[in-house]
Amino acid sequence: MTQDPKSPEATPPDLSIDLSNQFLMAMPGMVTGELAGTVIYVCEHGPKGALGLVINRPTDLSLTSLLEKIDLKLEISPFDTNVVFFGGPVQTDRGFVLHTPLGEYSSSIKLGSLALTTSRDVLQEVAAGKGPEKLLVTLGYAGWGAGQLENELAQNAWLNVAADTDIIFSTPPEQRYPAALKLLGIDPIMLTGAAGHA
Repeated sequence: MTQDPKSPEATPPDLSIDLSNQFLMAMPGMVTGELAGTVIYVCEHGPKGALGLVINRPTDLSLTSLLEKIDLKLEISPFDTNVVFFGGPVQTDRGFVLHTPLGEYSSSIKLGSLALTTSRDVLQEVAAGKGPEKLLVTLGYAGWGAGQLENELAQNAWLNVAADTDIIFSTPPEQRYPAALKLLGIDPIMLTGAAGHA
């Protein structure tokens, strides 16, 4: 059955919204699988789709171990206790570095007050005891095709709010989901899978 293009059901999602530099919080019961219970920092969002990094799913891999795997040795550094995060289900063999933009890194893309890279140059600086003041390293990313994220938002799968760098870099991983919800004035206990539906 074809829909009348003027009917409300046929209204396309609003593609004019820009969720870059925002957090997405997965709604219980609405987002399942590997992204259930996640907070995602949206790096890029536009007409072609969106790319984000999960910031609250630490792995068993330490940053020190990751650097050793790519033949870099971490000198005395504030990052020697850092862990690598599961960034999302896409390209889980590829590393992504979200960092504060100290210095000029040829491969880093500026994201407001932060920057993102998949290149070794930032990690080489970190290994040498230099580099950005703060960083979060993930394996993989979360991705959406054109209009996909907008459709998921319309179905109440995600809550969104402007990102807070303190949550990304200074809040313990297990506290990042409730901390992100508090930016909206929401207590996680208030959430149910049916939120937003009458």
